[in-house]
Amino acid sequence: MHDLLPYINAQLDITLNSLRYFMPEIYLGLLFVIVLAAGLVYTRHGAGICRLIAITGMVFVIAQDVIQGLIPASQWHLLFSGMLLLGHVAVRFKLIVDIITVLLLFYFAWDRQLRAHRKGLSDIYAIIIAVVFGLHLMIMASHLLSLYLAVEFVSLGSYLLVAYRSENGLSAGAGLKYVLFGAASSAVLLYGISLLYGFAGSAELFSRPFIEGLSHTDMAGVSLALILVLVGVGFKLSFVPMHFWVPDVYQGAATPVTAFLSTLPKIAGFALLFNFILSFANFGWKEFDFQLFFAIVGIVTMVAGNFAAVMQNNVKRLLAYSSIGHTGFALIAIAAFSPESITSLLFYLAVYAIANIGALMLASYFANTVGAENVEDYRGLGFRL
Repeated sequence: MHDLLPYINAQLDITLNSLRYFMPEIYLGLLFVIVLAAGLVYTRHGAGICRLIAITGMVFVIAQDVIQGLIPASQWHLLFSGMLLLGHVAVRFKLIVDIITVLLLFYFAWDRQLRAHRKGLSDIYAIIIAVVFGLHLMIMASHLLSLYLAVEFVSLGSYLLVAYRSENGLSAGAGLKYVLFGAASSAVLLYGISLLYGFAGSAELFSRPFIEGLSHTDMAGVSLALILVLVGVGFKLSFVPMHFWVPDVYQGAATPVTAFLSTLPKIAGFALLFNFILSFANFGWKEFDFQLFFAIVGIVTMVAGNFAAVMQNNVKRLLAYSSIGHTGFALIAIAAFSPESITSLLFYLAVYAIANIGALMLASYFANTVGAENVEDYRGLGFRL
């Protein structure tokens, strides 16, 4: 026991030193508890109070992101014994996610179907805050274990949001389909992670033993493991061929939930992908051609998504395939993988998120006002409003 004391003291020092770089996430954890408690206490007007608390709390979280943004672009911090990585790029991804979250918190209360739901909206606000916490972990994941746990954290909250209107058959079916496909992709991701860990003997992405372990392994096995991991991450990004769940889930979920799924997990997924590739690029590991892989996947995704969108009649399915096409365009920045391309990716994702939420808000407005849900219903809409 006494032999372990120096180790325990060292780990406590690492944890305490990491906490000062973990302030936005600490704020999110406290905010989740407060919103959850407010929903239990204020049952009658809980939705409005929870929304106000959530929005106010997110403003404080954004303030912490801005403070972290003062970190020099060349400075990196490995937190909690290499489980998380905080750098300038991660802070910018978190800032985009948190600002978009505030917009979505306003949007959820605007949707008539969700507002009239018998369960109210109090639980939704708590789930959103919890998912945003998971998105922060996805953005900073630098360890195979933290990567998997963060993805699962976000997935569980997303399942709850999709199936929130459980009395609606379309929503319940979308939730079930999302859970089944999510479980399958999670299994693929976990299998790929286990192979990488077995080959490398280390799970720390930004450690030299991890890369050296892979370098001394047969490249066919390593390539298979990498493809499995990328397929698992691709479920969140919805690139082809991991896009098959998107149209049905987006159509069945409430429109604000569709706006949530098509923006925030996708932004965090690109951040996770950036960290994953960066760990190999830092050590000059070029055995697997990431650029060729993402160039091919990006081109196929943008072509398939945009052509499939043209053939849709339901507005939400059309926007779902459009979201897939946008993923293809964003993957080209990952294929280029340079400081300029990452800056372009951040700008693209921010503009895409705002534009996509705006399009879905218009879809909600037309559905609430004149019941327009299909493209044909939009014909002559200007004369009916």
